[in-house]
Amino acid sequence: MSLTIDPSKSYFLKDGKKFFYLADTVWSVFSNATMEEWETYLDFRAAQGFNAVQISVLPIIHDRSESVLGLYPFHVQEDGSWDFSRIDEPFFERAEKMTAMARDKGFLPVLVVLWGDYAPGNWMSRITEGRYVMPHEHLTPYVEFVSRTFGKYEPMYFVSGDTNFETDGADDYYVEALHALKRLEPNALAAMHCGGSVVDLTGRLEADPTLDFYAYQSSHSIDSQHETYAMALKLNDKPIKRPVMNVEPCYEGHGYGGKYGRYDAFMIRRAFWTSVLSGAATGFGYGAHGVWSWHRRGQAFNNEGYSMMPYDWRTSLRFEGARDAAFGKWLFERCDLFGWEPAQALLAIEEPEIRVAASPDRAGVAIYAPYARTLPLVLGEERYEWEAFDLRTRYPLVPSVRAVGTETVLALPEANADVLYIGKRVNR
Repeated sequence: MSLTIDPSKSYFLKDGKKFFYLADTVWSVFSNATMEEWETYLDFRAAQGFNAVQISVLPIIHDRSESVLGLYPFHVQEDGSWDFSRIDEPFFERAEKMTAMARDKGFLPVLVVLWGDYAPGNWMSRITEGRYVMPHEHLTPYVEFVSRTFGKYEPMYFVSGDTNFETDGADDYYVEALHALKRLEPNALAAMHCGGSVVDLTGRLEADPTLDFYAYQSSHSIDSQHETYAMALKLNDKPIKRPVMNVEPCYEGHGYGGKYGRYDAFMIRRAFWTSVLSGAATGFGYGAHGVWSWHRRGQAFNNEGYSMMPYDWRTSLRFEGARDAAFGKWLFERCDLFGWEPAQALLAIEEPEIRVAASPDRAGVAIYAPYARTLPLVLGEERYEWEAFDLRTRYPLVPSVRAVGTETVLALPEANADVLYIGKRVNR
């Protein structure tokens, strides 16, 4: 699988053809899943249409489900700490086999090199009081070992994991890791996985020519769900243009960030379409609460107060939102939305939750409405043919369209659900 970036810097190409990235999030699979479980999982997600898996090479510490396997990437010392000078070869031999399995079944492996727990100067290493910060002298040798182990499978890399770079020098480890990785794999695509709802890169990272695309997390807090589109717009408007992806929206089944409720399939659909129609049109990283941490019923989980208890991975694997995300990928490809740009000015009302995109020549228009309503559009004298989809049922709709003065109005749909509209300009 040869993955490159198209000349417009808007999307990926796989072997020269347009490629929409649809990943599932399995951060903890190397340390928590059995080989048999991994094969079952891969077959299930492949059948749904996923084409990438997002994995943290090192276990996430501050936010994890207990593992029954007792696997660690480094030798464990008598006091329980890790000896970062002694890599545990069996752990990585097993992780390599899992990566090979994923690749053989058609998945792009996407590996986080250094989650925030392992680098100084960020919020996660403060939570763990620096106990898991990798000593600097072991950083480059570790990155080189990761490249030697996994590079043959042509992975994509997130060099950082859930990091905000909010303190001076917080990017030091990541700049060094990025450059070490690129010396060995100059053609591998790499980004920083930025976390939370105050997401941004440092100026040094943003200007770095070895950074290939922008990747963001749009927050797991219910009060920050507008970040799905706000961050897409922000990153799409950077002086250095790169492909943009929301690689970690709200997880389906996850708690509302310390508040009442859990995210459902509707919120996944909303995150998908508000992201991709707002400039994050390169792909999407779905997650299910229980799959990402590879949770087993009865296991301990150390972040219940914020996230709520995960479901058993076998239960969350079958959440309906995964099928909605896969349907979104199918629609995106079917309608050839590659290279379309945010076009909010075509909407005659100011409702930011309704997102609009259009092809650069305005020959095509896409509108996502998270709730049913009449939609007045400013399309001038151009005529469009319209189709629509009830995204809750995945059924097609026939929209009713009328002209009102200088506006085109899409009537209230016959569906009490979120709807995607696609308009194609009629040649005169």
